[in-house]
Amino acid sequence: MGRVRRVLRKPAVIGVLIAGVLAVAAGLVWFQPWKLWVDETVRESAPGVAGHARPGSADGVRTLATGELISHEHHTSGSVRILQLPDGTRTLRLENLDTSNGPDLKVLITDAPVKPGRDGWYVFDDGAHISLGSLKGNKGDQNYALPADVDLNRYTSVSIWCDRFDVSFGATALSRT
Repeated sequence: MGRVRRVLRKPAVIGVLIAGVLAVAAGLVWFQPWKLWVDETVRESAPGVAGHARPGSADGVRTLATGELISHEHHTSGSVRILQLPDGTRTLRLENLDTSNGPDLKVLITDAPVKPGRDGWYVFDDGAHISLGSLKGNKGDQNYALPADVDLNRYTSVSIWCDRFDVSFGATALSRT
């Protein structure tokens, strides 16, 4: 026991211990590993305005594009719809989303092609992309306002993107309806 005390009194040993504690703390903040075990479920209703229904649309809401998410870095499933409301605004809607939680997840609409497997993990921030904001939850149904100037002929895919590690958790190509 006396030998341990003598070793711990040396400045170099104290410096190494402090550096180690700081490195572990920084790693925990950066990687946020606890998020792998914590799910955040969001249950937002689909946008719509009752009483303004048009033929072929529910409550006057039109579906402009759809897609089914595929897995990339993490298992991801669910569907994406681009909805146009009666007032002309558009919403990107995630439905039945199921993916891993992670640090700094974003919803991106991009011009990148969707590639299956590892080839598709890193492509979504290479070209033109617009962040629609932070992912509200890793499970459930959620809505994201689409800027008025987003051209759906140019922006043809959606990714659940981890900004911290520059990797796609999952993505889909959008099919115009």
